[in-house]
Amino acid sequence: MVRVGLTTERLTRAGAELADEIGFDQVTASALARRFDVKVASLYSHVKSSHDLKTRIALFALEELADRVAAALAGRAGKDALAAFADAYRDYAREHPGRYDAARLRLDPETAAASAGVRHAQMTRAILRGYDLTEPDQTHAVRMLGSVFHGYVSLELAGGFSHTAIDSEESWNWVLDRLDALLRNGTTP
Repeated sequence: MVRVGLTTERLTRAGAELADEIGFDQVTASALARRFDVKVASLYSHVKSSHDLKTRIALFALEELADRVAAALAGRAGKDALAAFADAYRDYAREHPGRYDAARLRLDPETAAASAGVRHAQMTRAILRGYDLTEPDQTHAVRMLGSVFHGYVSLELAGGFSHTAIDSEESWNWVLDRLDALLRNGTTP
């Protein structure tokens, strides 16, 4: 162990890199051990299991994405904030597809409550304050934005928009314009 300098943090980062290379679903303690050319047992003083490793990667990805989104949002409001949030989310998914998948891992309630997922929700609600939405509209809007961003990014990464002459960037901007207009004008009847 000392020879390769294994630590929980190093294994988590390497697991995140591996997820980007081979897909989050393919990340296992065995795959990570092969990367470090050690036996799987060498990892178990740092991670409990493949599930523990995946949870750590998910928490790492949530934190990394929250930091990126927070930096993009600094000093922005209204549509500018909405676009910055959405672009940071989309760019992260494009640059780190395995980590992006990891950030979608279902966490137990206690782990989720202590994760950067809470920051994501807070930042989304901060953006929505600029649209003067009250409850329950604000909660509906948080869910809508998450669904639209995730759906668009997932379809785009899967090549779902590559069969038309209209560039996906043009559609992305169209979607953001329509979301902004909807949030400015739409409330529960």
